[in-house]
Amino acid sequence: MGTTSAAPAAATSDSHPAGPAARASALPVLLGCLSDPEVRPSEFILACGDGNSRLAALHWSSWDANDAVATGYNAVNDCKPFCAAGKFHSYPVIVLLEHPHAWKHNPRVLQFTQMNLVFPGDRPEGYDRVVNIPLWN
Repeated sequence: MGTTSAAPAAATSDSHPAGPAARASALPVLLGCLSDPEVRPSEFILACGDGNSRLAALHWSSWDANDAVATGYNAVNDCKPFCAAGKFHSYPVIVLLEHPHAWKHNPRVLQFTQMNLVFPGDRPEGYDRVVNIPLWN
């Protein structure tokens, strides 16, 4: 989840790291918890500290120079009675990545800086229908 190698992957792969091919086409990347650049990841950890919220089964309908859109699930630990004993619940989600900017560790690579999660049905307790998440650089 959110971890890949730096080796280029085939263009037909649904999930691959942002190797030279991605940079050549100027596609923005999504940075994982360890600053691992990815294009079209199938999974992504949102809660880097403890892994209690993650995106799974991501299917990308688009990924271009301006934005990216996927459907999948947000698996969230209810942390009841506490996180180590909690249960994960999955909620259908639409993921929108936006606002590509130069990555501070490699300014030749663009990274998405905003993630919006849209919950079309049930959602985790305390979450709004639309959640805006600024992404790290």
